[in-house]
Amino acid sequence: MSTSSTSVLQVQIQADPPRRLDKALSRDVPEEAALSRSRLAKMLAAGEISIGGKVVTDPRAKVAEGDIIEIQITEADESHILPEDIALDIVYEDDDLIVINKPVGMVVHPAPGTPSGTLVNALLHHCGDTLSGVGGMKRPGIVHRIDKETSGLLVVAKSDKAHHGLAKQFEKHTVIRHYNAIVYGVPDAYDPRLRGIKGVNFEPGNIMKISTQLARHRTDRQKQAVYFTGGRHAVTRSRILESFGQPPVASLIECWLETGRTHQIRVHMAHAGHSLIGDPVYGGKRKLNSKALSPEGIAAAQSFSRQALHAASLGFIHPITEEALNFEAPLPQDMSDLIDNLRSPAKA
Repeated sequence: MSTSSTSVLQVQIQADPPRRLDKALSRDVPEEAALSRSRLAKMLAAGEISIGGKVVTDPRAKVAEGDIIEIQITEADESHILPEDIALDIVYEDDDLIVINKPVGMVVHPAPGTPSGTLVNALLHHCGDTLSGVGGMKRPGIVHRIDKETSGLLVVAKSDKAHHGLAKQFEKHTVIRHYNAIVYGVPDAYDPRLRGIKGVNFEPGNIMKISTQLARHRTDRQKQAVYFTGGRHAVTRSRILESFGQPPVASLIECWLETGRTHQIRVHMAHAGHSLIGDPVYGGKRKLNSKALSPEGIAAAQSFSRQALHAASLGFIHPITEEALNFEAPLPQDMSDLIDNLRSPAKA
């Protein structure tokens, strides 16, 4: 349901404009208007943009220096997604954004099969009237996601301007995201097997770098797969924090993303032969050496019911205040318990 409050933004096309209207708008609309390219495209299609009083809907329409573009900005509509009173672990919040430590089992955004119980449902209830609208709708601005069974930190925009600013940072890969994962084996530079895997190499400090393309699996559309032509470029780095067993058969690693693709860490670590413990899609259950680990450690690894992955730290520039923000979230209890069990000495 649309509201009746509408304002008009006038934009003058500056010197040497791109020939297309959509590109000229993307360049010349003031940043403080917080109108993203996708929002402008929707406004064009909806007949909310005019030149000289004439509505224009073709993004390829020609423009010239000095043209006055009028953009009708309607107050944000109410979201069709229902608010739900769901407890949230809020790490930080202000008028423009909110940082959440997402629990295991929570889906970020409603989708077919999960219409409720999501982070967005919870945020609509928590934020209430403080949402000023994202993309013309009073809703939280989701700029990145983590899988349902992955825990950890997410930043969500509460205003269009914050959404626009955060999205730019994610697009430029300047957001710092570090994850903790518990994997089979030890991804070490001294392992000759890793030297022979395409897309895997090591940087100083025993940092493993995996650089591939990622795209949907050719036969299983629910999965992502590694490719070297086509798909989207993806880079993951990791280092060992602790290894478990004598000889080591599992390890706690820190991963950080240069890009942020669907299932990226899970797919990349599986490609390197170090799949995440508990990962039902890319990992499977491996037989662990009973001489290397205690019975408790083996049982804990075998029974771990989700991918052992946690978004542990998040850093970005506040899109409004330009303050550098950094947040950390401790490991959830299930991963802490798994580590404790893996540390248990093997029986002699």
